[in-house]
Amino acid sequence: MSPAVRHTIAVLLLAYAPFVACTLVDEDLSDCGTDYDLDYELRLVTNMTTELQTQLSLAADITVSNAIKTYLSDVFTDYAHDVDLSFYDVEGDSLRLHHEAHVMDASQSSYTLYIPVRRYMHLALANLEANSGIALAGSERCHDARLVQQVSDTVPTHKSGIFTARLPMDIKEGQDQQFDVRLYMANCAAALVVDTLGSHIRDLKVYLDGFANDFDLCDSMYHFTRPTVVEADRLTLSEPGQICYASVNFPSREAEDTKTVIETTDPFVSEDASRSLWRIKAYATLADGKVTETILGLFKPLRPGALKVVRARAWDNGQVSPDDASVAVSVTLDWNPGLVIPIDF
Repeated sequence: MSPAVRHTIAVLLLAYAPFVACTLVDEDLSDCGTDYDLDYELRLVTNMTTELQTQLSLAADITVSNAIKTYLSDVFTDYAHDVDLSFYDVEGDSLRLHHEAHVMDASQSSYTLYIPVRRYMHLALANLEANSGIALAGSERCHDARLVQQVSDTVPTHKSGIFTARLPMDIKEGQDQQFDVRLYMANCAAALVVDTLGSHIRDLKVYLDGFANDFDLCDSMYHFTRPTVVEADRLTLSEPGQICYASVNFPSREAEDTKTVIETTDPFVSEDASRSLWRIKAYATLADGKVTETILGLFKPLRPGALKVVRARAWDNGQVSPDDASVAVSVTLDWNPGLVIPIDF
């Protein structure tokens, strides 16, 4: 795996208008504001370089490898464009007591903040603005705050890497305190590279499913409460003979029924599940207008920060055959939408 990429966004909290009034004669200063320092660090832990080198190592693969890198340049990056900072009560209904949203660029790295002395749960979110298909919901209460994927027959891929963090904070009176907030990636990516030489297929469209639709910010938990079909983006390649589709989305399920326990420091090493955890669905249009559906089932989880590249070959009948024998394949010739049967994961 490539080393973790780190980028520190120093947030110097100086003085700001208090949202709880204090008087000079108060004996109990617990409701008075105080200044403190927060350091925000985006930690990008990814296998992107290793995956591209492993799956696209030949000289003929340079074009498609560079196209994937370009497509993911705003995803697997340690750059934060916009940040959303919320501070919640740790008692009762966990109401939000203070909220700030900022747009950052390469030169902007400090903000001012002044809040009362008390205990908080702090939630931080970066890079949501570019992802119009995802909304922040329930943010007035800590345990309701979540990222929600839009409801639609198909959803677009995410446009940037989304980073989140949660941190309990105990602001103490009369003490100089330093808080370190580490944000980690909440989404991931996949790519299908198809060798089309000799196949004579007229068109190819790719969709993916089996991914989470919601993400709880406080608990860092993904939910799979409704089907989510992602419409992959076709990448522009300068050389003929290959087609590449890629998507950025929330992660897949984990392999809960794995019998073998693997202890590893590599967050992307996993055992195969007993059934497919996520799928790539390719629809090839032939010269006569008929469509062949190929469903590729992946048995390893796609985790936050990960990239998975699947290589395959297209045949004259439109079938897309993966190079990896561990990928399950289901083919329907002369496919039409009326023949689709949902498959439970």
